[in-house]
Amino acid sequence: QVQLVESGGGSVQAGGSLRLSCVASTSIFSILAMRWFRQAPGKQRELVAAITSGGSTNYADSVKGRFTISRDNAKNTVYLQMNSLKPEDTAVYHCNAVAYPDSWGQGTQVTVSS
Repeated sequence: QVQLVESGGGSVQAGGSLRLSCVASTSIFSILAMRWFRQAPGKQRELVAAITSGGSTNYADSVKGRFTISRDNAKNTVYLQMNSLKPEDTAVYHCNAVAYPDSWGQGTQVTVSS
């Protein structure tokens, strides 16, 4: 099973930026897709962004135009660049590898203050 480690979370002011990283223990070019989810207290877990093995991307409407998902296969890493952050972006962000079995990272906290 692929092991995933997220980093890059922190506390920022509204309008600021963060870049999250997810490093995999093995190569990611053969994994079907890599995804970022987030969950805040009292809310359901939601899909934020996804990137397929072919490079196609998809975003939640709430982050479209502000967040960008990308990957570096040579570094076994997927990134989530988050710009123009809003307080409602505050959540724990988890990286997910779509495979059999699926793999999940431990999560990284993002806090945005107004």
